[in-house]
Amino acid sequence: MATSEKPAATTSEPRTDRLPVWRIGLTGGLVGILCCVGPTVLALLGIVSAGTAFAWASELYGGYAWLFRLGGLVVLALLVWRSLRRQNQCNVAGMRRRRWRLLGVAAVAVLTYLALYAFTTWLGTFA
Repeated sequence: MATSEKPAATTSEPRTDRLPVWRIGLTGGLVGILCCVGPTVLALLGIVSAGTAFAWASELYGGYAWLFRLGGLVVLALLVWRSLRRQNQCNVAGMRRRRWRLLGVAAVAVLTYLALYAFTTWLGTFA
């Protein structure tokens, strides 16, 4: 007698229990450095001059950098919470199980912030 059992999950199916490390980390890091990236993007698009973008970025970074960084942390926390909540893993056990992925999210966010900071600082030398 042959039974028609379903085969085990194949590797081609997407895993739904994975934390999107790159998307969450990049988004958090980008929001954290918007004080410098925003004016830089406007200058690169030709909407404002490089001098104006430099002045805006200096003003925003000098006075409100902590607010942008705090916003980046809030966005990071909300995205992680939302992702864990969707997977029914928003508890201590779920976070322990995914601690390395959570550290990966934090590392990607910090590296994104540092890379964009270095890039915008380098571009500022041309203004």
